[in-house]
Amino acid sequence: MKKIRFIAVILLFAMFLQDNQSVACTNFLITKGASKDGSVMITYSADSHVLYGELYYWPAKAWPAGSMVDVYEWDTGKFMGKIPQAAITYSVVGNMNQHQLSIGETTFGGRPELSDTTAIIDYGSLIYLTLQRAKNAREAIRSFSQLVSDYGYASSGESFSIADANEAWILELIGKGPGKKGAVWVARRIPDGYISGHANHPRITTFPLADGVKSITSKDLSKIFNPEVETVYAYDVIDVARSYGWFKGEDKDFSFSDTFAPMDFGAARFCEARVWSGFNMVNSDMGKYLDYALGDNLSNRMPLWIKPDKKLGVKDVMGMMRNYYQGTIMDMTKDIGAGPYKSTVRWRPMEWKVDGVTYIHERAISTQQTGFSFVAQSRSWLPDPIGGIFWFGVDDTYYTVYSPIYCGISRVPESYAVGNGDMMTFSENSGFWVFNQLTNFAYTRTSLMIGEIQKKQSELEDGYMAEIPGIDKAAEELYKKSPKKAIQYLTNYSVNAGNNTVSQWKSFYQFLFTKYVDGNVKEKRPVPAGYKYVTPKVSQPGYSEEWYRAIVKDAGWRLKEK
Repeated sequence: MKKIRFIAVILLFAMFLQDNQSVACTNFLITKGASKDGSVMITYSADSHVLYGELYYWPAKAWPAGSMVDVYEWDTGKFMGKIPQAAITYSVVGNMNQHQLSIGETTFGGRPELSDTTAIIDYGSLIYLTLQRAKNAREAIRSFSQLVSDYGYASSGESFSIADANEAWILELIGKGPGKKGAVWVARRIPDGYISGHANHPRITTFPLADGVKSITSKDLSKIFNPEVETVYAYDVIDVARSYGWFKGEDKDFSFSDTFAPMDFGAARFCEARVWSGFNMVNSDMGKYLDYALGDNLSNRMPLWIKPDKKLGVKDVMGMMRNYYQGTIMDMTKDIGAGPYKSTVRWRPMEWKVDGVTYIHERAISTQQTGFSFVAQSRSWLPDPIGGIFWFGVDDTYYTVYSPIYCGISRVPESYAVGNGDMMTFSENSGFWVFNQLTNFAYTRTSLMIGEIQKKQSELEDGYMAEIPGIDKAAEELYKKSPKKAIQYLTNYSVNAGNNTVSQWKSFYQFLFTKYVDGNVKEKRPVPAGYKYVTPKVSQPGYSEEWYRAIVKDAGWRLKEK
């Protein structure tokens, strides 16, 4: 019976992956007290086999009275309906607005009975409409509540990361059911000095019930701007659970996660394991939750937030997003599925059978189907247009380069702009396609190329990080005299940085392709006097001894010299 249930869970998860375009994303949240420089950071990898990596942009605008906004489902492009436009909207670049507010998400699906096909607001619209309407995290929570209450919630369950220059919040939300307008949700502020994360499974279990001070319900949203408030939730979140018969205990024992998306092997192995792997990189005590990450002990749940061993810099946070379980027993380069050159990825489907037995591939943070990812960094000590840096990258996080995009800019780099290619239209200067060319080539012989790739990656990113203090200072001086000139200065820098990243990566791909083509490793040699040309030095490293032994085991009888 257990075996049948295990297979059913895997099959359902595989179907979920295929049917949902932005499922299988990963977010981390870093509070001020947990970062080296006092910035607040959130991360997001938007993982989908059909999501094109591009940098969205909406300019700030004042709208005439009576204006309406068309709502389209982010995943599918389906027209959902029209809602009244806000009188003033803020500029948004990617998932960060001009006030340093940033929002990310991961889909957890949850109870299918709670889907409402009559609603207008999907999770993508919830994010991007809110970024245009809210100045900080608490305003964003209020916007979420108002939008779903007024227009209904059309998506499945979602976890959201919401951060500004001072706070980071996790908000988890799911609909109420067909024709039932609104959603039930819980939002919790991450305590300063701690970090959190989520990856396609809700992580809020029990939470403090409303006391009117630190914890309030959606009926008291006017109190949300009291800095003492640390928990906010839909007033009827427990009532909805009771109405479906999913919860019968005392209110104090209600768990959002266990009620609306009960834990199972797939949730732990494919989703929570990613959170564990990121936490494990920065906290030396996470080994005690390994059995949970492996799906062996579902009762040993990780806490919602942890304290890192040391404060984290931007580079550390980028490193958390470049995780394929390295240094753990789940390291994807260590089994034969990695091939002879230690690939960090596995081709889909996620589950497969041999002799009637079902097996799985690891699902890591770093994965081939990432459309785009980011590290949003909000810095309270600088004016908003300067303080927010949206470190943006496309394709697999392990191989990408994060370019600094200031949040107050007035245009985006052409290499990342919407309309420069799409998922079925190749573009020579599109960051998405340039990075995919190199990454897909690198997948074939990762262990040979990865050293050079990481060197170039660090050269670019470290170069940008070294420039940022000077750019900040110059922009701040300009801002005192003319905010408009400061924004233009930051726009030029961000556009040049993004275009430079893609241009250099394109040239780098050409270099790697010529060096490693046809299974060879070629190096230039100087042309001696009296020679018209000289051929390159060629080496052929072959396979590792481990892989040769695997070949012998499989076909040695046929390949052995006689």
